[in-house]
Amino acid sequence: MAGVPVLLVHGFASSFERNWREPGWVDLLEDEGRQVVAVDLLGHGESDKPSDPEAYASLENSVIEAMPATGQVDAVGFSLGAQLLLRVASRSPERFRRLIVAGVGENIFVRPDPEPSARAIETGQPAEGDHQATRAFVRFATAPGNDPAALAACMRRPFHPLTDDEIAKIDVPVLVVLGDRDFVGPADRLMKALPDARLASLAGADHFGTPKDFRFVDAALGFLRD
Repeated sequence: MAGVPVLLVHGFASSFERNWREPGWVDLLEDEGRQVVAVDLLGHGESDKPSDPEAYASLENSVIEAMPATGQVDAVGFSLGAQLLLRVASRSPERFRRLIVAGVGENIFVRPDPEPSARAIETGQPAEGDHQATRAFVRFATAPGNDPAALAACMRRPFHPLTDDEIAKIDVPVLVVLGDRDFVGPADRLMKALPDARLASLAGADHFGTPKDFRFVDAALGFLRD
């Protein structure tokens, strides 16, 4: 389906460049004759970086605004980007031909307290006992181009978990990619809620290594060729 653009949506504290271009996704997709649609979510990459959590209340608008005005897209999202794609697709499934979501599972149905992670990102000091993801986000927040205050605000944004009924509205083919060491799993509930889904489980892979895992790339390219 060379005529269908591919929308790429990055994870938290990342960007289009770091999540997709640097690991080679863009080159591989363009080699397949696909037009790549870039997204930098609000608070990330080249986008504006407000420090008010309310500014991020409709973060999925970053995805919607990047999509072509008409027609379908294929889309690949990782972590936060995957969550946002699922939210957009639950409202407008007709805009998608195929959907690939990686680094998501049980976490899309729950809302943990964001404050410990937001505070650690803001101060640059994770507390003893903080989750491994929080420690990683603190590191990522100091990367060139990132703004810790904006990322902390994004973490604190108003947020409502997705429901099984919302996920069930995504009636397009979906590939779920999840490492068996990823803390966001398992994917059982997500797979059960999706009407047309297949799972690619990456043995030995953790959350943050997934975007660069060649097995994710191979599975995604094969799925998009169908």
